[in-house]
Formats: sequence, C-alpha cells, structure tokens
Amino acid sequence: MLSGIFARGLRQTRHGPLRLRFVLAMTVVFFVVRAQSAEPAATEGVGGSSTNLLLEGPGPNSIWENGIGDGFRRGLQSFTAGAAGAYGLKAFGSYESHDLGLVSVEYGRMLGPVLGRHYGLRGNFEARIELFGGAQLSPGRDWLVGLTPHLRYNFATGTRWVPFLDIGAGVSATSIGPPDLSGTFEFNLQACAGVNRFLRDDLALTLEARYLHMSCAGLSSPNSGLNAVVGMLGLTWFF
Repeated sequence: MLSGIFARGLRQTRHGPLRLRFVLAMTVVFFVVRAQSAEPAATEGVGGSSTNLLLEGPGPNSIWENGIGDGFRRGLQSFTAGAAGAYGLKAFGSYESHDLGLVSVEYGRMLGPVLGRHYGLRGNFEARIELFGGAQLSPGRDWLVGLTPHLRYNFATGTRWVPFLDIGAGVSATSIGPPDLSGTFEFNLQACAGVNRFLRDDLALTLEARYLHMSCAGLSSPNSGLNAVVGMLGLTWFF
C-alpha cells in the first residue's frame, strides 16, 4: 500500500525540490509504521524472555507459590546429594570423640501451601527421608549407615536465600562399639539449621549444620552415645 502511494506521488510531482521533500516524508512515514507494527512482537519477546531468567516468578511450571523466594508450591519435590564432615564431641555422656566422614542423599516433598502469612514467619513444612553412610575416622576405623525421616520448615524470605530448620529421628547400623556404643543397631537423632542458595529456579546450593546423636536407647549396654557436630555441603534439585 505504501509503495503504491509512493509511486503515485513520484508520478504526480513535477518539481525536483518538492519531489525530494515528498520522498523524505514518505520515508519517515514508512519507518514509523514499521516501528509501530513491530512493537507488540518486541513486547512479547520481552515477556517470553522473562521465563528464561535464573529464577522464575509464579506460573504453572514455577517452584514458587507467590514469587521468587516467597514460599514453595504445594507438592513440590526435591532431591539432595551432599557430603559432610563430623567433629566428635566428648560430651553429653560420650567417653570418646568420634570424627566422621559422611555422604547423604535425601528426598523431600512440600506438605502444603505457605503458612504463617500473618505472623512474619511465612514458609512451608516439608517431609524428607535421608539415607546416609560413611566411616568413623577417629579414634578408629569403623562404618555406619542410617535411614532418617525429617520434618523441615523452609522460611519464605522473598530472596534467593531460603533458610530452614530441620529435625529427624531414625535408625542406624554401625561397627562402632564400646565404650560409647554397644551393638550394630542404633537409633539416630538429628537437629539441623541450614540455607538453600538458589543458583537457578530448580537448583540450589545447600549448606547445613547438624547435631547428630547415636545410641541404642538403653536396649543394650553400654549406651553412652555418639555425639557430633556435622557440617554438610550439597546440591538440591527441585521438581
């Protein structure tokens, strides 16, 4: 359409300066029309590119219920793989300090929507199951494995940093013996504080500090118990 008007204008214009002004005017009109027609596409492109950011806002495929770091959606699942070192405590009844090297894998699932909106402690409860294992490094060389259910509370901060508190109680098997433990079967109790630092929408670096206690709850003797402070570093995938 513009090309036809442009051609008719050239045929109907006899004078050179007037013809030049007509050409310039039609050129300006052409580029203005092109810019206006391209604007919706550009806007759509900007909106579409937002879904490729490191952290997505709320949407059907987002892990968040209300936006980045503002609470996980109900039913969200996670998988964590980590490695840890444990510093043994010669305390709380233990006769020896048991230093450990551990590896851990965990599966988690959010139990419900964001809670505590009116109390300043917004977040989600999460049920987790952990399988861990490793070796005692000091005072002797021994093995241990454990299976522990956990209950975690993830705090909604509105940022990429999502702290959490965690407690767990499970069963263990170990070759560590007297004077602190008595047999292969033991229970384990854990209390944990940590943080997930999100690297992208479905992946976080996980840092944890734990207190670990192992004993047989008086089923056999001795039952002094193993106590340790554990530092763990891992990666958590959300899906």
